[in-house]
Amino acid sequence: MRPILFRILFSFFSVLSFAQQELNMALDSLYREDQIYVGVTYNALGSLPSSVNQKSFSIGFHTGIIRDFPINKQRNIAIGLGLGYSLNTFNHNIRVQDLNGTTQNYEIVDSNSFSSNRFLQQVIELPLELRWRSSTAESYKFWRVYTGFKLGYVLSTVAKFNSASSSETNTLKDTNNVQYGVSLSVGYNTWNVHVYYGLNTILKDVESTNGMALDFNAIKIGFIFYLL
Repeated sequence: MRPILFRILFSFFSVLSFAQQELNMALDSLYREDQIYVGVTYNALGSLPSSVNQKSFSIGFHTGIIRDFPINKQRNIAIGLGLGYSLNTFNHNIRVQDLNGTTQNYEIVDSNSFSSNRFLQQVIELPLELRWRSSTAESYKFWRVYTGFKLGYVLSTVAKFNSASSSETNTLKDTNNVQYGVSLSVGYNTWNVHVYYGLNTILKDVESTNGMALDFNAIKIGFIFYLL
């Protein structure tokens, strides 16, 4: 009786093990990559007038979720569509002051006349990417090249100015609330270089007090890390 029971149990666990392997293969064959990201960038301002400069280091933090949609059988080419949050600082020598309840003054000042002066901007982003990678269902280390487009909605842009004699905080009224640009992420395994180039200006139809157009855009260069 016992040998028969052992045979039955052995057969049962063999079938169960085979079914589990088949299930794992089925799940692995539908794998997705890089659906959560965290990034840090150096932020620069492009197309600046000659008298405007970035005095100190400007930084950005970025995080979000990108849904991965493979479009080929090997699943190494995909479309990525996501939702993210971006917090950015831009240091510069443009002093923003409220003139009244509706207009603001933009003055280019000497970089030695203040201790800190920056824009602090929060953005909700919608990234759309075309993704290539050398991944397989069994490998977690692979090359990737992700290129795409980011559409952003600005939640707020605050100008903060601090000097020995004054401290001012003003919410910018002339921000382009819709920001958009192109992006590129390239790397291997953990380390990936990320570049973003804004295609429109941070401010809309703004001139400094000396008549210079402040039509600068955002440029971000740094690293992006994919968690899943």
